[in-house]
Amino acid sequence: MKRERYLPQDRHSLQLAKVLRKNCTREEKHLWYDCLKKMPVQFYRQYVIEKYIVDFFCPKANLVIELDGSQHFEEEAMLYDAERTKVLESYGLLVLRYTNHDIYTKFDDICKDIYRHIVIRTESLP
Repeated sequence: MKRERYLPQDRHSLQLAKVLRKNCTREEKHLWYDCLKKMPVQFYRQYVIEKYIVDFFCPKANLVIELDGSQHFEEEAMLYDAERTKVLESYGLLVLRYTNHDIYTKFDDICKDIYRHIVIRTESLP
């Protein structure tokens, strides 16, 4: 696993990220408080990488988690997400995407999947 490294952050996006942290969705709150805060590695909410604001970021595992609402399934949004994912992956980040619907129907499986990826990417957790 590569060491954590500097990721560029757009100054305007940093301000927007602060607003988004204060106004997160129910699904983001659920994943944050009932799963990610309990993980053995640190996650950040609404983290800026270049001009993009990712829902959750774990620097130790180089892991990004995105929760997608229905707007992400429109053609324009899908193209934007694909480009965004390509940029994030260029930094060695793995992007995991889950739907808001999955948060309510498969929550335990999502938490297990995230933990599994953390273990694989850090190679040092039990």
